[in-house]
Amino acid sequence: MSAVLDHHDHGHAHHDDHDHHAPTGWRRWVFATNHKDIGTLYLLFAFAMLMIGGVLALVIRAELFQPGLQLVNPELFNQLTTMHGLIMVFGAIMPAFVGFANWMIPLQIGASDMAFARMNNFSFWLMIPAALMIVSSFFMPGGAPAAGWTLYAPLTLQMGPSMDAGIFALHILGASSIMGSINIIVTILNMRAPGMTLMKMPMFAWTWLITAYLLIAVMPVLAGAITMTLTDRHFGTSFFNPAGGGDPVMYQHIFWFFGHPEVYIMILPAFGIISHVVPTFARKKLFGYASMVYATSSIAILSFIVWAHHMFTSGMPVTGQLFFMYATMLIAVPTAVKIFNWIATMWQGSMTFETPMLFAVGFIFVFTMGGFTGLILAMAPIDIQIHDTYYVVAHFHYVLVAGSLYAMFAGYYYWSPKWTGVMYNETRGKIHFWWSLIAFNVTFFPMHFLGLAGMPRRYADYPMQFADFNAIATVGGFAFGFAQVYFFLFVVLPTMRGQGAKAAQSPWESAEGLEWEVPSPAPFHTFETPPKLNAAANKVIG
Repeated sequence: MSAVLDHHDHGHAHHDDHDHHAPTGWRRWVFATNHKDIGTLYLLFAFAMLMIGGVLALVIRAELFQPGLQLVNPELFNQLTTMHGLIMVFGAIMPAFVGFANWMIPLQIGASDMAFARMNNFSFWLMIPAALMIVSSFFMPGGAPAAGWTLYAPLTLQMGPSMDAGIFALHILGASSIMGSINIIVTILNMRAPGMTLMKMPMFAWTWLITAYLLIAVMPVLAGAITMTLTDRHFGTSFFNPAGGGDPVMYQHIFWFFGHPEVYIMILPAFGIISHVVPTFARKKLFGYASMVYATSSIAILSFIVWAHHMFTSGMPVTGQLFFMYATMLIAVPTAVKIFNWIATMWQGSMTFETPMLFAVGFIFVFTMGGFTGLILAMAPIDIQIHDTYYVVAHFHYVLVAGSLYAMFAGYYYWSPKWTGVMYNETRGKIHFWWSLIAFNVTFFPMHFLGLAGMPRRYADYPMQFADFNAIATVGGFAFGFAQVYFFLFVVLPTMRGQGAKAAQSPWESAEGLEWEVPSPAPFHTFETPPKLNAAANKVIG
């Protein structure tokens, strides 16, 4: 066994046998309290939601393949755009990162499990009824909510009963997020191995610690906004109804005060993953560890003072526009620090390009492009011109798909040998990377030009001059969707079945961290006694 397990004291012999063997059958998953099983459940759930959200996206793209109404009417089109956004944000990206956190944080900090194992189980199973409620809203009277994923009033006040189901589902998902965050914070602060100070913690644990605080701060804000919407709909209040003295713009302020930190909630854990992959394949230590921690914290703090850059067209006074413009530009500084650090880590490194590194480099390249388009959108005069056009759609897909999703793929290829005990097929991984990278850019790059030419988003039809770029984007979209099906069928499933070369305890020779000190696949229980760490480095002594 590994060095970590060498110094287990022998007082464990009196433990009952079931402590060391996974429960079997359906009970293992329904009553799961093991962080690895719950992490697996989160990742599988997130992938299922990614596929559902992806199908909605492909219906949207199929409709936009050429001018005229082809497949769906405008009402259904707006339902599709709304549900695609909600499912991808709350059903795919967020749960996937929680899955990574569940799997990796206890392994990385030398903890035996998450702090609150049963709450961990509960926070996962809450997501299933919420997801069923969101997806089933298509079959409710009047169809799914069609107010956009931002759920702006007054549209939300005019929707059918599916709107109430959506509000209820978001409340449940928010409760799940808050419980998951409490769990992560307590685990990281209280259960680190002796000798692992905060500034010696792996970057992924750091980014998730900060993300968890963000979640606890802003999920109640979303809950407040949608509860006010609910009381406007059914209980005679007028928070957002001008007829009763309310203000729809107030909803925008409350929503984006949640919504802007939310976009950082979806990218900070990605930064953590990239900060593990790049040093491993550059065979160097991460350049500027402390500056990475401070940059992550700065992004989190600044995220609370930039919300109204989503609202430049809502009649904001010039003073307000200037403040939010400068504050938004300021966020580019800590983000650029991170990108500089990753490039400096690669500089003169002994780099090899296995699939995790390909996705990490792809992430840095395409995420940087998304960052630059975000900087352009930060300029109030430009934003007023291209607000609510396809330029905005292009920008946030560059940071969310090529950002969050690519980092997850990098993390999957990097850690899956530790999860499954077998190596993925390197050739198939590279096919998945190049196929995804090319298809992604074919899909979303033309949207910048559509937006600059003035094509508004969330429209089911458009005039002839936008036809060519839309046709290209649709072809790219279908190619990108099929790339993810390929990934699941030909990369994930074989490793889950144990097909492939057996993975070494540390398949990447230069990988650092406690997770590489346990066997592959990681045993059901790890670190039952905390590993003793050398104070100088996170190396196990025993």
